[in-house]
Amino acid sequence: MAQIRLDKFISERTEYTRSQIKELAAKGMIRLDGAVVKKSDTKIDSESSEVEVCGQKIGTSRYKYILLNKPQGYVCSTDEKDGETVLKLIPPEIRTKGMFPAGRLDKDSIGALLITDDGELAHKMLSPKHHIPKIYIVKLARPFENNYINKFEKGIVLADGEACLPARLQKAKNSDRLAFVELYEGKYHQVKRMFAAVGNHVELLMRVSLGSLVLPEKLAIGECMELLHKDVENLFKGQDFEVFCSRYSAVFSANLINNHL
Repeated sequence: MAQIRLDKFISERTEYTRSQIKELAAKGMIRLDGAVVKKSDTKIDSESSEVEVCGQKIGTSRYKYILLNKPQGYVCSTDEKDGETVLKLIPPEIRTKGMFPAGRLDKDSIGALLITDDGELAHKMLSPKHHIPKIYIVKLARPFENNYINKFEKGIVLADGEACLPARLQKAKNSDRLAFVELYEGKYHQVKRMFAAVGNHVELLMRVSLGSLVLPEKLAIGECMELLHKDVENLFKGQDFEVFCSRYSAVFSANLINNHL
């Protein structure tokens, strides 16, 4: 049995402070295994106890993993001085004090973004040695050219002379201005700079997968969902790029065509 103080358990999994938890307990707003508990320093089993705060069940998992379908206009930051942050899109009942975006999407980009309070996992995700593949669909200003494919596979050299790792590229269905690209790194504005290097311009970028975790079709832009353990494991698994494009090209092409073209 993993014994832990009730206030510590709640504080680690919510945005409540220890003093707020103490007040809530005194008011009878906290339940432990179905019964009201008024002492916030009560020891509980962190793995099996059922805890409710103001009628909201608190999960036993120490960390939370949220997949957000990021809309335009929000910044991947925890500092409101940078603008409207993506954290504002996370419902209060599933937020924790230490949440942050694990990785970045530009303010004008959309799609899959992981938000978590697990610093170790985020570090592992972002570490270059793990090379987690990320797939994007882009809307181009000019029609896709087949010679882009070989150029991306050889490794694009950006305008400032910086070399990119080889990347996979494929034209999407339903439009000659939509394309999928798979990257194993995350340089600043990389996808936009890569297409600029071949003489095109990215008008809209949407990230559609992290590892083998694919953005669910039913998760609307601006919505989020809490991930299960098996979903988190998929972050560190790869997938066949050609199979992905074949399976999801129509879905994500239609998404951009219907909502953004």
